[in-house]
Amino acid sequence: MARRSRVGEGVLSFMFAALALVAILTPAQASPNDAAILAKTPPKLLSEYGFFDDLPAQKPAVGVLPFDVATPLFSDSALKYRFVYVPTGLSATYDGTEAFDFPVGTALIKTFAFPADYRDPDKNIRIVETRVMLRQEAGWLASAYVWNAAGTDAELKIAGAKVEIESVAADGSPLAFTYAVPNRNQCKACHAFNGEIVPLGPKARNLNHDFPYAEGAQNQLARWSAAGILAGAPDPSAAPSVPHWRDEAADLNHRARAWLDVNCAHCHRREGPASNSGLFLTFGEPEGVTIGINKRPVAAGKGSGGRAFDIVPGDPDASILLYRVESTEPGVMMPELGRHLPDPDAVSLLRNWILTLR
Repeated sequence: MARRSRVGEGVLSFMFAALALVAILTPAQASPNDAAILAKTPPKLLSEYGFFDDLPAQKPAVGVLPFDVATPLFSDSALKYRFVYVPTGLSATYDGTEAFDFPVGTALIKTFAFPADYRDPDKNIRIVETRVMLRQEAGWLASAYVWNAAGTDAELKIAGAKVEIESVAADGSPLAFTYAVPNRNQCKACHAFNGEIVPLGPKARNLNHDFPYAEGAQNQLARWSAAGILAGAPDPSAAPSVPHWRDEAADLNHRARAWLDVNCAHCHRREGPASNSGLFLTFGEPEGVTIGINKRPVAAGKGSGGRAFDIVPGDPDASILLYRVESTEPGVMMPELGRHLPDPDAVSLLRNWILTLR
């Protein structure tokens, strides 16, 4: 018996040693830090959340799912990488119109990056900023993290920051500007809904399309439901959807309304900070005076450009809306935050749309 016991102990010792060696040779997978998500004081470094197995490569940890939106907000042509984390065993509640109702412990992560050359945008990408929205007991907390020069981690910047960007535009011309990382109050300004901070992107209409997951393309609503992080969603065929604004095969009115919904309606809606303007640009707003057609501005000031109506059907050059989207002058341009550069493709889209209005 004594010999067998020593032999057994030897086998166990060998097994434990082998397992230890495997642990050393096999990179440990990161997992989100629930305590960091719920902490009243956010971590100083982005890496402390554990959202990524490989932070610089933006490779998500187990339980963190990448996603995108049909029509993204224009942010000085930044590339964006989006991720969602919902704690194990919990799920968001589906809403057909607004952002889903996410449970406490949820994290929404969005990284902003710029390529060295927009003619080859998949190479030499510089990550500049990662924003996180954390669903805590008291509500949503938004924070911005600015990446270090080495591209290895990002540091919390409550007061915002300025980052110099140098790139090459799609037409080959030099592109240089100062990118603004928002401060916490600016985050609140854009994400306000009935006086509370809420997410903007994760709505049914924005997610109802295929995403190229590592294992193959799949509808995002279906994937979120299958993963257990979304409850109550109908079949994607029965859910609302919007086109990508650049999809020329899609309906022009839907493309323009989708662009306005994403770029303007976070403020210009009945529940938003610009509700007193009377200009409401959510995708589902009925066509008429409330979306600006033959509507006089409440108090546009120099933002009117001397024009009398927000939208003059058939006449984009007489329309305040186009003037403000086309401008890059502070106090005139719309949206007010999140951009410094013009977006000529969006201006062209809105111009063509206004020409069709009667």
